[in-house]
Amino acid sequence: MPRRSALFLIPVLLLAAGASGATWKLVWSDEFSVTGMPDPNKWDYEEGFIRNKELQYYTKACPENARVENGCLVIETRNDNFKGHPITSASLNTRKKASWLYGRIEVRAKLPTGKGMWPAIWMLGVNRQLGWPACGEIDIMENVGFDPLTIHANVHTKAYNHTIGTNKGNKIEVTDPSKHFHVYAVEWFEDHIDFFVDKTKYFTFRNEGTGHDVWPFDKPHYLILNAAYGGSWGGQKGVDNTILPQKYTIDYVRVYEQKK
Repeated sequence: MPRRSALFLIPVLLLAAGASGATWKLVWSDEFSVTGMPDPNKWDYEEGFIRNKELQYYTKACPENARVENGCLVIETRNDNFKGHPITSASLNTRKKASWLYGRIEVRAKLPTGKGMWPAIWMLGVNRQLGWPACGEIDIMENVGFDPLTIHANVHTKAYNHTIGTNKGNKIEVTDPSKHFHVYAVEWFEDHIDFFVDKTKYFTFRNEGTGHDVWPFDKPHYLILNAAYGGSWGGQKGVDNTILPQKYTIDYVRVYEQKK
């Protein structure tokens, strides 16, 4: 079973583990303690074929693809031909339910793996009218199945994004993330964002002070948890349907604000 820390101990533990010296107050969480469907007061779903030429169809409120069991959220990617769609999965988000500006966002998770898998933990700016990437994107964790031990962090802005070859990010190798739970986190401040796996900080993106094109991260963002399959990155070296089903197991999601 996943190990959990008592909630009243969390700020103390984070103070000891954090590199920033900040102290944190828990303001939002999902501990996934109630078996069944994810809490509809906290989570909504993307539905359909959404982006990046991915092969999975995201289902809405379908327990085969997203459910809470054994104290964890399970996002399952399946080769099940659901309603005529060969590959199905789920993408949960807090859009229109919760968003945050600055703070520590952390997710403890065990990842799916295999050629084609592309799980992620990420955030998008609430003001989608600006379009992507002007709204801002914070990639807390990405992993692709053809490179299973590597965790990636990236940001995407109008000035810095992969479509024009300027995106900013870094990567780190970790103990097998498909067999072990790790904590993936950002600590987001007015002047920089730090990215962590467990207690290791491996990337910092700084506010250059040159305006919105570089730093759209002075506006609220919402959280997305998804398991993609194939597509522009996950499918770069092909896919292997024999690996399915694959489970993306999330022990908790916790959001903190900095104590002044």
